Amino acid sequence: MNGQPYDVALVLSGGNALGAYQAGAYEALHDQGLEPSWIAGASAGAVNGAVICGNKAADRVGRLRELWNCPGGAEPFDLPAMVETVRRSWATALTLAAGHPGLFVPRHIYGPWWNPLGNDEPASLYDLRPLAHTLQRLVDFDRLNEGSPRLSIAAADIQSGEDVAFDTNSHRIGCDEIRASAALIPMFPPVAIGERLLGDAGISVNLPLDIILSEKRTRPLLCIAVDLLPLSGDRPHTLGDSAKRSQDLMFATQSRRALAAWQALFDAGGEQAASVTVLRLAYADQAKEVAGKAFDFSSQSAEARWRAGHEAMTSMLSALGRGEIAMGDPGLSVYQPDPHAPNKLEPVRFSMRPAAA
Repeated sequence: MNGQPYDVALVLSGGNALGAYQAGAYEALHDQGLEPSWIAGASAGAVNGAVICGNKAADRVGRLRELWNCPGGAEPFDLPAMVETVRRSWATALTLAAGHPGLFVPRHIYGPWWNPLGNDEPASLYDLRPLAHTLQRLVDFDRLNEGSPRLSIAAADIQSGEDVAFDTNSHRIGCDEIRASAALIPMFPPVAIGERLLGDAGISVNLPLDIILSEKRTRPLLCIAVDLLPLSGDRPHTLGDSAKRSQDLMFATQSRRALAAWQALFDAGGEQAASVTVLRLAYADQAKEVAGKAFDFSSQSAEARWRAGHEAMTSMLSALGRGEIAMGDPGLSVYQPDPHAPNKLEPVRFSMRPAAA
């Protein structure tokens, strides 16, 4: 797919431990030689984006595997449903109690004296500074800031409520900017950068499409958006089902509203509008996930998510290769997998109006 007559951008949402799905999706892009020239990320997506942009193409997948503790090669071990639920729930409980090596550790969870790293940042349950040490090990920040691929990171101003973006075209991105994008309060402390106190972009813009779609362009754009929370889901039957669905809706509805707003704006541009095609890939099949899925960092779960992301992206790229996606037409076209035929993509329209009762 080299030498394509359009630019390629990759947008990566937040989702904490679910981010391994994006790493698998990126591996599929890498396998097909479809490397993005611009990546925009929020929270876990910002971390993944930094690892991709801060390494040579040949090293990116390996570094992502180190990040998510996914060595690869192992055959999936299919446990009975109840056993798998217990395993994932136990992994979540361990993370909530002890943190996760290389990412975060408990801070005041056992009392005001429990502050192992002497952190003087605003109060939070966990200390996110271990993530900075992991990033220093996995990311070449000089390479990252050379801007090939270009990297943009989204965050939220905790005091003003404004959306904030850092871009290697205009700002040197370091560990603090990435930590800020992943600092979901009160789990993690907000990060002071300049005069602003910044936190997780998921508070307001979990899938940072605005960064990419707001830039004027002269060439057609293929924007691949990988969302870690599904918009649609089954009716909940248990308390755990309701907790999962609540998480999904809080974040996935942001993506729906953003796409609806951009479709309306592009429609108003008529034939003069730029040509943009968005392929929205969501981690949709979460039947095995538990209520605390965002804190299940176990290697087994990470491997399963990695494989799911790789398979879904491979299927999407196959549809692109078969010419099933219109490219080059004026305006904004949005495609996502058909829920009844995942190997096919269907055009979708999102409305700004509430659905009729």
